[in-house]
Amino acid sequence: MLFTHDDDSAASDAVMRAMFEARKRVFVDLLGWDVPVLAGRYEIDQFDDRYARYLILADDAQNHLASARLLPTTRPHIVGDLFAELCDAPPPSGPDTWEITRFCLDRSLKAAARRQWRDALVAGLAHHALDQGITTYTGVAEQGWLKQILAFGWRAELLGAPRTINNMTIGAIRIEISTDTPALLARRGIFAAVDLHQEAA
Repeated sequence: MLFTHDDDSAASDAVMRAMFEARKRVFVDLLGWDVPVLAGRYEIDQFDDRYARYLILADDAQNHLASARLLPTTRPHIVGDLFAELCDAPPPSGPDTWEITRFCLDRSLKAAARRQWRDALVAGLAHHALDQGITTYTGVAEQGWLKQILAFGWRAELLGAPRTINNMTIGAIRIEISTDTPALLARRGIFAAVDLHQEAA
């Protein structure tokens, strides 16, 4: 199932908590990021406000599988406010440009399942953009993940040369979304192998 944070149901609350727990296990426990942790369980930062959107893939038992946070670029966001130096020109922004952050695959997933849910989330991001009038995604990622994003088949480009910051080589990226994006992804084998039931738009 694909949840967004606009759903006020108890199921959505449980899925949101599971997502924040999964983010802590990945970004803090595994990757060692120095980011806030609430109650020792939930990775939540200053961008997790009422303006953020969340796309969350969960199973029928509301267990987290994969998720991503989307931030409007018309408000404070990571590329524009924290990593603008990664861009050769002013970072893309506007009401139809959103930033992908906290792309998270659950640590409990085996390799094959990780690939399946990664692809489903990428496909879900493309379909969400088309549904919501989003024409551009931006984001910041470390070099290995950047290479994957560029290889997915959609129209993506670096906004500047990657740089080493805090012992990590990272770069900023722009992804253009159009009606043919799902087909471009599918040509590279990136599609949702499961039915994505969206709980809320």
